[in-house]
Amino acid sequence: MNGSIIRYILGQVIRLESILMLMPGLVSLIYRESDGYYFLVVAFCGFLLGSLICRKKPQNTVFYLKEGCIVTALSWIVMSCLGCLPFYLSGAIPHIFDALFETISGFTTTGATILNDVEALSHCMLFWRSLTHWIGGMGVLVFLLAIIPMSGGSNINLMRAESPGPSVGKLVPKIRTTARMLYVIYFGLTLVEMIALIVAGMPVFDAVNIALATAGTGGFGVLNSSLADYSIAVQWIVTVFMILFGVNFNAYYLLIFGQIKKAFSIEEVRVYFLIILSSTILIAINIFDTTKGIFDAITQSAFQVASLISSTGFSTVDFDTWPTISKTILVMLMFVGACAGSTGGGIKVSRFLLVLKTVRKELSSYIHPKSVKKIQIDDKPVEHEVIRSVNVYFITFLVVFCLSLFLISFENHDLVTNFTAVATTINNMGPGLAMVGPSQNFSFFTDFSKLVLMFDMLAGRLELFPMLMLFHPTLWKQALHLDKKF
Repeated sequence: MNGSIIRYILGQVIRLESILMLMPGLVSLIYRESDGYYFLVVAFCGFLLGSLICRKKPQNTVFYLKEGCIVTALSWIVMSCLGCLPFYLSGAIPHIFDALFETISGFTTTGATILNDVEALSHCMLFWRSLTHWIGGMGVLVFLLAIIPMSGGSNINLMRAESPGPSVGKLVPKIRTTARMLYVIYFGLTLVEMIALIVAGMPVFDAVNIALATAGTGGFGVLNSSLADYSIAVQWIVTVFMILFGVNFNAYYLLIFGQIKKAFSIEEVRVYFLIILSSTILIAINIFDTTKGIFDAITQSAFQVASLISSTGFSTVDFDTWPTISKTILVMLMFVGACAGSTGGGIKVSRFLLVLKTVRKELSSYIHPKSVKKIQIDDKPVEHEVIRSVNVYFITFLVVFCLSLFLISFENHDLVTNFTAVATTINNMGPGLAMVGPSQNFSFFTDFSKLVLMFDMLAGRLELFPMLMLFHPTLWKQALHLDKKF
C-alpha cells in the first residue's frame, strides 16, 4: 500500500480546508464579530500542520482503488475533526460530540442538526455551516484534483471513491480537466441561484447561505423555521434548484456542448423527473384538505418532494403532521435519493433502475429459460461487474442500516424516531419523523448514538465501502509495513 501518497493527500486536504476557513473569518470582519478569531487560529495551525505533513512529495504517485478509498475516508474524518474546532473553541457548540456531529452533518450534506436555536449563531458560524455543505457537495478531493497538479492516471480512483453513484467516469480524457468541468458547472449553478434569490427579495447574506446549502443539497438554514418564513417566490426558486442539483452532472456537460438530445435521453434523469412529478401530484391530492387551495398544496408538496429526493432537507411545513400516505411517500423518497453523479444523497435512482431491470430479467428467464438478455441503460449493455456491485451495495446498505437501528434502539425511543433517524443520516437527508422531525433536532441522543449516526452520515456520503474498509484487518497489517516499503 502506498502510504506516502496517502500522507501527502491528507496534508493537502488539511491545508485546503485551512485556506477555506479564512472565508468565515472574512465574514466576521464584515459583521465585526469576535468569533472569526477562532477560524483564523484554527486556519493558521491547520495550514502549518498540513504543510509539515506534505512537506515531502512522494516519489511513488501511483495508487489504486484501495488507497483511494482509504485516503477518502481518512480525509473526511480529518476534515470533520478540524472543521468542528471553531464551533467548539468559540463556545457556539460547547460539547465536542455535538460540534463534531454538526460538522460531519455539514460536510456530508446531511443537514441533521443538534442546535435548538440556529439564529443564536454569529454570521461567520452560520456561513461556515453552509460552506461545509458546498465543500462536501461535490467533494473535497474532487476540488483538490481540480486545483492541485497531481500526476498519474490513477487519480480517477480518488473520484471513484468520493463521488456518489454506482459508476464514475471521465467527462474528458484528463481527470483534472473533468474535475474542473464539474466545479465550473457546480459554481455556475450556485451563482445563478444566489442571484435569483436576491432578485426575489431574499437578504444577501441569507441568499448566499441558502444557495451554498442548496448546491450541496445540505439543508442548513439561517432561520429556525428553515425556509417557511420566506416568500412563495423564494420557495419555488429553491425547489427548482434542489431538483437541478439532484440531476446527474453529465447531463449538464452534454447540454453545455450542445448535445441536447443525448442529455434528455439519459434514462436515469427521465425516471428521476417522473418520480418527482408523480410524488408531487399524489401528495398534493392527499394534503389538499389541509391547505389553502390547489396552488398551496402543490407548492408545499413540490418543495418537500424536491427537498427529500435531492436529500437537501429544507422544510417549509412540518410534514410530520401530514397524512400517513404523504409521510410514507417522503420516507420512500429518502431511500431513492437523487441521480448518480449529482450532489444528492440516497441510494440513487440508477441503482433502483438496475435492480428493477435485474428482477425483470430473472422473471423473463423463468418464462424463457434459454433466452439470453443483457440489462441495458441508455441503450448500452451493463457489465456484470456493475450489476454485482449494485447487489452487494444493497446488501451492505441493509446490514449497516439494521445494525445502526439496533445500536441506537438501546435508548428506548420510539421505532419511528429511530428508523427515520438512521434513514435520514445514512441517506444524508436531514429531517426525519417524530422526535427527529422537521421541527425537532438530534440533540436528545446520547454520545454513543451520535457516534453511530455520525458513522452513518460518513458511510452514506462515501457510498459505504470507503468507511467500511477502515475496519478491514488486512489494511491495518499492511499499514504497519508502510515505511519499510516506501
